[in-house]
Amino acid sequence: MAEHRATIEWKTEAGPAEFVKGRYSREHAWTFDGGVRVAGSSSPSVVPLPWSSPAAVDPEEAFVAAIASCHMLSFLYVAARAGFAIAAYRDEAIGVMTKNERGRAWVSKATLHPQITWSGKEPTADELAHLHHQAHDECFIANSVKTEIVVAA
Repeated sequence: MAEHRATIEWKTEAGPAEFVKGRYSREHAWTFDGGVRVAGSSSPSVVPLPWSSPAAVDPEEAFVAAIASCHMLSFLYVAARAGFAIAAYRDEAIGVMTKNERGRAWVSKATLHPQITWSGKEPTADELAHLHHQAHDECFIANSVKTEIVVAA
């Protein structure tokens, strides 16, 4: 099987005394195998400003984006295979964090809200539901997580 790589880099300008008090920046960089570099940070809802950056991508956002992106790519594939052409696809996915049975925060649910513009023949409601079900079954990320994934088409 394939390998997928990401390099995560972080460094601090805070001294040791500030670091152990939690007064250090959580800003870091993600570099992917194709060379794309993305600014990362903890979420400001988890680590307050100024030690996080609302302009950067936090791991929870990236997780929800990975779920939504994988579903979209799988959906495009199964729709094409079924003979349905798509002109545009947009999803405003939402991830919800709750506490698990041990009291630990986790992304327990991701709700996808795909808006699809079709080119030509559109599927019926039953066909659309079947396409989303197939896409979910084919999605590598959905097959890798315990997060509940809901498609609100």
